Amino acid sequence: MVKFGNSSNSLSFNNELMMPQEEMLEVYKKNQKFKIGIPKEADKNESRIGLTPFAVEQLVNNGHQVLIENNAGKKANFSNNEYSECGAKIINKKEIIYQCDIILKIAPLKNDEIDMLKGNQILISSIHIAQQKASYFRKLMQKKITALAFEYIKDNNDCFPIVRSMDEIAGSTSILIASEYLSNVHDGKGEMLGGVTGVNSSEVIILGAGTAGEYAARTAHGLGALVKVFDASIFKLRQLQNNIGQRIYTSLLQPRILAKALRSADVVIGALHYSDNDSPFFVTEEMLAKMKKNSVIIDISIDHGACFETSKVTSHSKPIFVKHDVIHYCVPNVPARVSRTASYAFSNIFAPFLLKLADMGSIKQAIRNDTGIRNGVYLFNGILTKNYIGNKFNIPSQDINLLTLAF
Repeated sequence: MVKFGNSSNSLSFNNELMMPQEEMLEVYKKNQKFKIGIPKEADKNESRIGLTPFAVEQLVNNGHQVLIENNAGKKANFSNNEYSECGAKIINKKEIIYQCDIILKIAPLKNDEIDMLKGNQILISSIHIAQQKASYFRKLMQKKITALAFEYIKDNNDCFPIVRSMDEIAGSTSILIASEYLSNVHDGKGEMLGGVTGVNSSEVIILGAGTAGEYAARTAHGLGALVKVFDASIFKLRQLQNNIGQRIYTSLLQPRILAKALRSADVVIGALHYSDNDSPFFVTEEMLAKMKKNSVIIDISIDHGACFETSKVTSHSKPIFVKHDVIHYCVPNVPARVSRTASYAFSNIFAPFLLKLADMGSIKQAIRNDTGIRNGVYLFNGILTKNYIGNKFNIPSQDINLLTLAF
């Protein structure tokens, strides 16, 4: 007679195997320490930097290393000494910067900068999709880079904090720029924007009731100008009125009404972004030709689609041109004109963002758990995750939301 093991013990063992088991999840190390590299901007028109000295001190005190290329903050009036006193390491060799875990940069990387990357790193910068070529994405893909475009990153309120900060600066600064070109300093008509007692106020037209338009309206109104705001959305116009707390002239964007208003305008601020259903400009050359001599237009939406038919991209070194006796200022990155203020605005967002990323333990966890961070990712480990980029440049892409399921 053949004897088997204890039947009750065997049954108990089999039951345990068949019972549902707890899922074994990957454990991530919290409070990860990063080596953060900040290179000097190669673009001569870019003078901003992502972290101020005090933000660097905050990161260093939390155990991170911050490497800053020599004189990277000079154009924003932050010295090497200020950074080193706050714990940063000043690096003379650019190649060392590009070996860090995280590369934080304002402008997109150039080809020679991509070549210096060691691979499998995190890149945080702008993307400037309208100015990119397919080679930019393919080279980053080959390096298996995880890249975030900071203009796409959202906060807990489902807003784009960096875009909003830069729009606030661009809106306010555009009025100050217009004031300069109205004066005699740049051979303008010699008027003070706003006017004084007994003298007619300047007329300022603002195209767009978004953040940039709102801050342009605030600044112009504060200087005493007569402000007129045009937008295609009655909701945005109403919201702008409520936010400013003052009654200013507003109108829906109707060509005939706008054309009439332009004839008496001293300054026109273009702060509208057109959609695929719009015409590529809101002010035609015919409308602009009837404006007053030496009036000023500031097209701060030039990098998102020009507001004026006569607009063409200019630079900080050659910011204006004149057509139909109207002064055109069409510099894409207006906030770089006030680089120190803009750098503080960047730093106020980037420093908490990097600390949050470290606290989550890994970029994978951050992408999985934070929809705002996930929205900013356009490359994950060399995989393109934005369909519209893939369609534009004929590059295969995958949905980031599906990729997170494989983490």
